[in-house]
Amino acid sequence: MTTTNRLSQIFYHYASPATFYPLAGKMIPVFVVLAALFGIAGLWIGLFVAPTDFQQGEGYRIIFVHVPSSWMSMFIYCVMALWAGIGLTMNTRLSSMMAQALAPTGALMAALSLITGALWGKPMWGTWWVWDARLTSELILFFLYIGFIALQASIDDPRRADKAGAILALVGVVNIPIIYFSVTWWNTLHQGASVSLTKAPAMAQTMLWGMLLMALCFWMYSIAVALIRVRAIILERERHTEWVKQLLAGEKHAGA
Repeated sequence: MTTTNRLSQIFYHYASPATFYPLAGKMIPVFVVLAALFGIAGLWIGLFVAPTDFQQGEGYRIIFVHVPSSWMSMFIYCVMALWAGIGLTMNTRLSSMMAQALAPTGALMAALSLITGALWGKPMWGTWWVWDARLTSELILFFLYIGFIALQASIDDPRRADKAGAILALVGVVNIPIIYFSVTWWNTLHQGASVSLTKAPAMAQTMLWGMLLMALCFWMYSIAVALIRVRAIILERERHTEWVKQLLAGEKHAGA
């Protein structure tokens, strides 16, 4: 058996909610621990080791939360749209459940990005909010998350809800490059990217390490929370199946 066939077999095996449920339960503690470790290290470097910025002073340290949350808000939306698209085209139940599980965490990251951006903007720009291209497109991203969640919640039939949500998620993907390139395409107040794949980072190494560690923390946290949420969604949607009845009966018996 080739490696490709083996990987394909594993993918299809765990594409079933019944087999993915216990796997997710085993992975959650790993990602929780990783999130805690990366978070502690990132905050320590960001708050106590990284030097004071010569222009922004100590206030710049909010970037260790603002930038990773902004990155994750865009990344989670892309992953959510990918899962939703797979569910729409291949009619796989677990894919749609994954998209649904990711949406609240993505909305949280977008909200955190907007809030920390406002907290940074007040002392630096003298205002909590401006209709800047980057800020406005990030606000639209937050509304897309809320719209996705609300749309799915408003439709009783899970299949129809998944299809409607998938269409909205896929249409909304166009906003992601707008967010990313907004500082390049338009003359905005928002500063350009400090970290780029094609250029040397425009910050001290300790600042960069603190930001990357916090990004890993947010990433691990997002995975852990999504896995917790998808397990709850699986139980809710599959509650009439025999394996869920046996699982719940076993847990009830163990708790008695």
